[in-house]
Amino acid sequence: MNFIRKIVKSSSKNEDEFAGQIRQLLNFKPKDLASYKRAFTHRSLKLEDSKGKPFNYERLEFLGDAMLGAVIAAYLYKKVPDETEGYLTQMRSKIVSREHLNELGKDLDLIRFVRSNIAAENVGENIHGNIFEALIGAIYLDKGYNYCSKFIHEKVIEPYVDIEKLEGKITSYKGLIIEWCQKQKKQYDFNTYEDTGNETVKHFSVKISIDGEVVAKGRATSKKKAEEQASKRVYYAFQKQIESVI
Repeated sequence: MNFIRKIVKSSSKNEDEFAGQIRQLLNFKPKDLASYKRAFTHRSLKLEDSKGKPFNYERLEFLGDAMLGAVIAAYLYKKVPDETEGYLTQMRSKIVSREHLNELGKDLDLIRFVRSNIAAENVGENIHGNIFEALIGAIYLDKGYNYCSKFIHEKVIEPYVDIEKLEGKITSYKGLIIEWCQKQKKQYDFNTYEDTGNETVKHFSVKISIDGEVVAKGRATSKKKAEEQASKRVYYAFQKQIESVI
């Protein structure tokens, strides 16, 4: 009986500790902790809820992504009333880019809350942005749109959104290089191949050729990252020419 009391006491202490940390992070008292626990539960634990459905952050991530996009869209619509739909779409994409969301998740140190069977260093860079979106989804379910919007303004818009800086931010170096080559009638080729080497983690390497000449190379843990890395090097190699056209 004493052993059971100790387990219950320990569980209650952990619950209170989690509630306190979440309250400090959100700047308000959550009503339902279950949504926040789900927001930080990785699918590797293979947990299920009372209905036998997967208990992890993936569905909340979907919801949070939609809420984040809606709040950012409303902000931009009011902030820049004279700009076109295309401009607003581009600005929103820059604010909610995977790279930016990963930075936000890191700045808030959300990884400390994550429950997973995978070591933090092995879950991948996007875990930070994924759980940030899941957290937003949890806020919406727990407290509704107004609290969700307030959190996004406090944690995203006010500290990070600078329209002038965003206008000059490049979200895809690969897309920029392709656009430049097409405008200049240049032949380009992205030669990407698997490059495991002696490492246990699979890598990809890419060579970018322009008019038959290899201009830059990149290597990363995904094809997309390797292409972006190499494209960024092409951009800096031809920055003046590119900026005069794009």
